[in-house]
Amino acid sequence: MVRGPTMENDCPGTARRRRGRTANLSGAMAEEGVTRLYLGRGATLLAQRWRGKAGEIDIIFREGPDVVFVEVKASTTHSDAAQSLQPRQMRRIAEAACEFCQRQGWDGSVPMRIDVALVNGQGRVELIPNAFGEM
Repeated sequence: MVRGPTMENDCPGTARRRRGRTANLSGAMAEEGVTRLYLGRGATLLAQRWRGKAGEIDIIFREGPDVVFVEVKASTTHSDAAQSLQPRQMRRIAEAACEFCQRQGWDGSVPMRIDVALVNGQGRVELIPNAFGEM
């Protein structure tokens, strides 16, 4: 007798979907912790998961005169999180940041920076301010 998939684990792709949901929830929790950190420092939240043609920016704040684009990387360790940021992704984030500013009608005189927030498995945040250098 042939039986079809009856248990969740029997279905093809189920484990992959579960890992995807877990990663999505983990990322959302990491972003929430980073958002609380910036808001606690007095920043104003401008956007979360902003998407443009160039790609997505996790969180955007106004901190004093600066517009701060934050890329959140979560992994078991801060080191693992840092290693997951590749040059191609860095270029995409910088292009998306410029696109965001253009859509706001801001000229090149608006001070901006890209911070990277590394979140470890315990939820501890390590910030790398201005991680990409001058924009």
